[in-house]
Amino acid sequence: QVQLVESGGGTVQPGGSLRLSCAASGRTFGNYAMGWFRRTPGKEREFVAAISWVGGGTKLADSVKGRFTISGGTAVHTMALQMNNLKPEDTAVYYCAARQPPFPSSYSNEYFFWGRGTQVTVSS
Repeated sequence: QVQLVESGGGTVQPGGSLRLSCAASGRTFGNYAMGWFRRTPGKEREFVAAISWVGGGTKLADSVKGRFTISGGTAVHTMALQMNNLKPEDTAVYYCAARQPPFPSSYSNEYFFWGRGTQVTVSS
């Protein structure tokens, strides 16, 4: 089992920035990929970004390209999502997820481990 815990959510004005972190614990190993998804009420879960711990390959949703960056965190088994130029439509609960094999997939049903989520609100 892998446990995932998100942090860094909050409220920010449009144009502002937030940095989300996800810490993995438990049966952690190197050959997996991690991703970020988000959900707003009444909508399906949406892919945001993903990164592989093998080779470091990344994938970003078109809606966040140029504004969001996914990377390994400063500690082992952590992942970060740097969100710049935030827009009201980025408001959602953001979830961290992990999968094997270590390919950065955009399909939520390919991820087997999930965090509980952290709220991001972009509002003036």
